[in-house]
Amino acid sequence: MIPKEILQKIRRIQITTSHIVTDLVAGQYHSVFKGKGMEFDEVREYQPGDDIRSIDWNVTARTGHPFVKKFIEERELTVMILLDTSRSSYFGTVKQLKSQLAAEICSVLAFAAIQNNDKIGLIIFSDRIEKFIPPRKGLSHVLRIIREALYLKPAGKGTDIPQALEYLNRVTTRKTVSFIISDFFALDFKKPLSIANKRHDVIAITITDPREFEFPNVGIVRLEDAETGEGFLIDTSDRGLRRDYNKDSLKRFEEMARLFRSIKVDSIDIRTDIPYTQPLIKFFRMRERRQAMI
Repeated sequence: MIPKEILQKIRRIQITTSHIVTDLVAGQYHSVFKGKGMEFDEVREYQPGDDIRSIDWNVTARTGHPFVKKFIEERELTVMILLDTSRSSYFGTVKQLKSQLAAEICSVLAFAAIQNNDKIGLIIFSDRIEKFIPPRKGLSHVLRIIREALYLKPAGKGTDIPQALEYLNRVTTRKTVSFIISDFFALDFKKPLSIANKRHDVIAITITDPREFEFPNVGIVRLEDAETGEGFLIDTSDRGLRRDYNKDSLKRFEEMARLFRSIKVDSIDIRTDIPYTQPLIKFFRMRERRQAMI
């Protein structure tokens, strides 16, 4: 049985994110994520001005009159969310944990998908596949996705992005729009991400916290690696240490951004101290402009 506080949180997120989707995201989502192409609808008699390339020669030969194939846009999409629930996601020093923020972004994407009549599915992963919810439509299905994103207690500690991408390819038979929500504290995911992006439209959503870029001066503190459990002491009053930490963190973030660009994976940078609607809308507008140029 789900605790009362979790049910209340699900309800709060439903109300909050449904307004965001309605007011900010839905229209741009529709224009950015179009259907997979055109699908056959019916045949009709040829009319002057019709493209002769659309003539159905089999029907034409059978009837003795020219007929053309009529197509309609295949609108429905399948959206998959790959949600990282490794131990490093249970960190946050501003308004909320990275894991809570990830669950809320998951909700926005899920509500946007069902408003667009798309199917939405969820893969929750750590260093193993924690949960798979097959793509479906409907409000009750979205509420299940939100519940699992909030409530599931992962068995794993680490992060295995290649395994999650391999699983995505196993459980999907068609192209999807796939959002990976993670802090990307992981190794060796460039090649599998590149392969997945050739089959799917993959978007990386990186979630970071300000303390992952700089330490405050608070003296000697004990830190622990959330995924390995390794503990160590550091002296945050050491200006050189704080400078090196900031430099290394920025370098890692820039390298990750270059990696995404090198394999043509779009990315959205989300921080726990900045409203996530800003980078989401910026991403949708960028996609709109890019598609208008094609």
